[in-house]
Amino acid sequence: MKNQNKSLHTRLIKEEAYRMGFEFVGVSKAELMEPEAKRLEEWLNAGFHGQMSYMENHFDKRVDPTKLVPGAKSVISLMYNYYPEKSQEDKDAPKLAKYAFGKDYHHVIKDKLKDLVSYIQEEIGEIDGRIFVDSAPVMERDWAKRSGIGWVGKNTLLINPKRGSYFFLAEIISDLELDFDGAIKDYCGTCTKCIDACPTDAIPEEGYVLDGSKCISYFTIELKEELPKEMKGKFENWMFGCDICQDVCPWNRFSKQHTEPDFDPHPELLSMTKKDWEEITEDVFKKVFQKSAVKRTKFAGLKRNIGFLED
Repeated sequence: MKNQNKSLHTRLIKEEAYRMGFEFVGVSKAELMEPEAKRLEEWLNAGFHGQMSYMENHFDKRVDPTKLVPGAKSVISLMYNYYPEKSQEDKDAPKLAKYAFGKDYHHVIKDKLKDLVSYIQEEIGEIDGRIFVDSAPVMERDWAKRSGIGWVGKNTLLINPKRGSYFFLAEIISDLELDFDGAIKDYCGTCTKCIDACPTDAIPEEGYVLDGSKCISYFTIELKEELPKEMKGKFENWMFGCDICQDVCPWNRFSKQHTEPDFDPHPELLSMTKKDWEEITEDVFKKVFQKSAVKRTKFAGLKRNIGFLED
């Protein structure tokens, strides 16, 4: 019954997702990703994952969604806007990536996906499926690209031609048969702004690859040990994450303020001065980042990052 009317079901799901606040939704066929698997293998062999050893785990599941959801037929890719129009007030203060201003997106978006799956089961019927928000071996950018909600740019981020790249990506992999969308054109053209702007040369000359082991986000979030001395002075004041390759991307002139209250920053966050950050206590850290993704780096990690930025 549930697989008899693919077009109707696809339309119902997309309409509900848009009603819930997702800005773009696309569907692709759940199948082995052969070219992407080859590219991932080359990326890992080059050591571009640095000390993120978890990237080597579950290779077969990363490239084949039917290993995550047996009998899977469709991958629904969704984009949720997080672009904030306000920024940190003190221009000299250590910088925080925009995605981390509000509550941890994993929880916020997972709750929305659970509601969407409940809707599908009520309106269409029981499905076997799983939801993913950057928390399992899923190649989300490649699935989003296959579903036509953007292309993967030279900075390796998914870019939508109407709204840019300040989006969280999420997926529902299920055994529901739906109408598939196709990939769209790459509109990076001859632009090299992201490559030219990266202070640590994490994006090679030709683009479309990221040496994760050189990325400021990797150093400030993933790396648990001492920061390498040769990177001193290259972080351009980023203490958690980095938005440089997005900030310079011409497509982000189309970014619009998000409408998600959960992504609004803690009242004190944007007004904190350079001095406030340098003197931050664990109590302030816990208060400001109580439900934030910044908790991932822990108080000691953030202090390490801030100290590394000081002259």
